[in-house]
Amino acid sequence: MSLLTPEQIVELKQFDTPTVCNAIEWFGLRSRIEGFANSSIHSIFPDREPLVGYACTARISSVNPATSEQKELLYTYYQSLIDSPRPTIAVIEDIDTHPIGSFWGEVQATTHLALGCSGTITNGGIRDLDEMYGLGMTVLASTILVSHGYIHVEEASGPVTIGGLRIQHGDLLHADKHGVVTIPTSIAHELADACRLMQRAEKPLLEGCGKQGNGTVKVEDIRKWRNEMDALRRK
Repeated sequence: MSLLTPEQIVELKQFDTPTVCNAIEWFGLRSRIEGFANSSIHSIFPDREPLVGYACTARISSVNPATSEQKELLYTYYQSLIDSPRPTIAVIEDIDTHPIGSFWGEVQATTHLALGCSGTITNGGIRDLDEMYGLGMTVLASTILVSHGYIHVEEASGPVTIGGLRIQHGDLLHADKHGVVTIPTSIAHELADACRLMQRAEKPLLEGCGKQGNGTVKVEDIRKWRNEMDALRRK
């Protein structure tokens, strides 16, 4: 896998996740209803900039106390964070029927930042909201929780499912206040250019409707602008 350069990562952060989704569609690699998490996963701090990086995965549970082996898995997971490509996103699947104990809080956020990870995507919950926000952590999760229960790691570096999206350890992700999408590695280096193309394609309609003013646009004008948009998207 050819990793993106730091400059390419910064470039992709200039685009929101819907634009990235549109750009991925342009390559025709997968169905338009695949490759992104469902609406159960949302941004806890929606004012954060987009999160772009490589998934470091783990599965967690908080229903039963951890065994000795499971306690040690936490450190295996931490090592996998160190060994993962940068930038790193912690992608944590809560395997309990309903999230009841939070893996994420001030302690884990501080630890992950020290390990070079600045964001997480989880189908579980988080707590210590003020502290996590103040630390600069970017978080997409399903809910807010109050307790950590018997939280422990069940598996590290394996495949996980977050909001219906299957994510492999090392997958390239783009996430923001709209949700999360996986980026196919085969088009990752071309994606920023495709994002710019998507933005240019929308200009005929956006500028046309903007200039016409409220209530004065004609359906035939909209048809023309949409045709121009579709033609640009096909280039």
